Amino acid sequence: MVNAEMYDRGFARLTRHTVAPLLARSHGARRLLDVGCGSGVVTEAALALGAEVTAVDADPAMAELTARRFPGAAVLRAALPGLPFGDGAFDAVAGNFLINHVPDTAASLRELRRVLRPGGTLALSWWKAGEMTATAVLSDAMDAAGLAPAAPPRPFAADADPERFAALLAAAGFAGAEVESVRWRHRVDLDTWWTDVVGAGGVRFGTIARQPPAVTGRVRAHYERLAAPYARDGFPVCAHIAHAHHP
Repeated sequence: MVNAEMYDRGFARLTRHTVAPLLARSHGARRLLDVGCGSGVVTEAALALGAEVTAVDADPAMAELTARRFPGAAVLRAALPGLPFGDGAFDAVAGNFLINHVPDTAASLRELRRVLRPGGTLALSWWKAGEMTATAVLSDAMDAAGLAPAAPPRPFAADADPERFAALLAAAGFAGAEVESVRWRHRVDLDTWWTDVVGAGGVRFGTIARQPPAVTGRVRAHYERLAAPYARDGFPVCAHIAHAHHP
């Protein structure tokens, strides 16, 4: 289980950068689904736009935190590719860095189309491989310290190319698929970033905190060396954002 409070202080700050472009085409949507809501950064923004928000997450701590922070939203536990909603239940669906975690991209896209009404909009974001420096410094520090990765490569890696993903959207029945790239620098105190990301737990970096102190210390020393060049200007990162609609 993820420490939702530390995730919100750390990684969620990074994911906030894509919320505005993610929701750019859902303005005016009455019923919006925030799928894979995490600590609620999309839910917060969608509520501010006047939407009726339903938020789901597979992690109970994330769902509980979002429900507590945003009582105006309906929050429940659920995960793709099976959602507990009827056909056409929503005017818009937004998933901020969710699609890169699902076990079956194609099945998940078909499910998202099912819960969208005709004319409804879909927006999904995912990280661009090779340009996610903010977490690469942690992964590379683990490698340098001889700490094996805690999780195997994700199935989504084969679908992450924008052209491939647009083709999957079309195959799932969506129309007008477009993918844009968004780049920015994530400016954060390096000690705080280490504390919050490692402390949040999770499959990838939670293993660092579970090591003997000597191993954790080696990983941190490599992290500090690798992260130092980004202390002033921040970590350069890039995300893809896909928009499509249910015809």
